[in-house]
Amino acid sequence: MSITSLVRVFYTLLFSFFLIISSVPSIAAKSQRIVSVSGTLSEILVGLGLESQIVGVDVTSTYPASLEKLPKVGHNRNISAEGILALNPDVIVTSDQSMMSANVLKQLNSTGKKVVTFKQEYSEEGTINLIREVGAYFNAKLQAEKMIKSLKADMAKLPKTAAPKKLLFIYARGTGTLMVSGKNTSLDKMFTLIGHKNAVTDFTDFKPLTSESLLAANPDVLVLFSSGLESVDGIEGLLKVPGVAYTNAGKNKKIVSMDGQYLTGFGPRLGKAAAELAQKVK
Repeated sequence: MSITSLVRVFYTLLFSFFLIISSVPSIAAKSQRIVSVSGTLSEILVGLGLESQIVGVDVTSTYPASLEKLPKVGHNRNISAEGILALNPDVIVTSDQSMMSANVLKQLNSTGKKVVTFKQEYSEEGTINLIREVGAYFNAKLQAEKMIKSLKADMAKLPKTAAPKKLLFIYARGTGTLMVSGKNTSLDKMFTLIGHKNAVTDFTDFKPLTSESLLAANPDVLVLFSSGLESVDGIEGLLKVPGVAYTNAGKNKKIVSMDGQYLTGFGPRLGKAAAELAQKVK
């Protein structure tokens, strides 16, 4: 081989070496310390293969169970900026449906930390868009599409509802705290998704439960979080709440419960949660 050829080979190898070396920082830069203030976003991040980068979560981040080992930064309006910042995150993710206070968001933004708020809509299409947007932000589009494909397959298996029933969700934290879910809540949207209807339609968000409104709504099925039903001593305890025993649901003891995040998260497991609820209210 001539000297000229050797020189060319040398410079080619040298150039390749510098390309490899220069790419190392960019690869390392992709690894970030993430704090998630949304159980749905936490589940999506894990599905994207980013669990090792999550350094803290809110208390709604219960799935998968491995997230329980991570430091907790609080719940909804009880979340503090200090608790999040103590984990030294590179990025903090939340959704526009979270109840984190505007003051905390302002504090976080003032520190220069990256705060990303994703739009969440309570529908199949909204969930697909959310997964896709989170995947795009974290450069994990392929993983996002795999989750979406699985979600669509689950949704395609949802049974058709021949006779819609009136469902009423009761948020319970003991008999002293009982609220019912109105229009435009995640529960309302879930009921519609499985072909049933909300027993209350005259208000949005949540309102305290009263025996009068309960009897007027007369639901066929009562739906609670598993933790909520436990807090009122189960079905028998709920039937002792004024008005409950006189509804169609109470008379037939048609009371169902599911894990809260699973039921209302509208995340990757939406199809599975919808199918389970549909089966329970049959």
